[in-house]
Amino acid sequence: MIVEPLAADRLEDNLKPVGRMYYAFSTSISVPASLSQEVGATLRAQVGQTRPIELLREAGLSYGQCATEAPFNMLIEARA
Repeated sequence: MIVEPLAADRLEDNLKPVGRMYYAFSTSISVPASLSQEVGATLRAQVGQTRPIELLREAGLSYGQCATEAPFNMLIEARA
């Protein structure tokens, strides 16, 4: 299971008060922390459901989908 901030795949769909706050946090904390790691990969400042599910499949998991959404988070379920 992966818990991520609730975001859409498209920038235009994230430009609401909470989405703007998530962009600020992600840009100043999450992205730099990710880029400082040896791998240096980052998903973007905000990511919807599509990219994490693609990464799960690239990692060899055969199943990934959004199990549920809460007001501020989404839960992505993955299975081998």
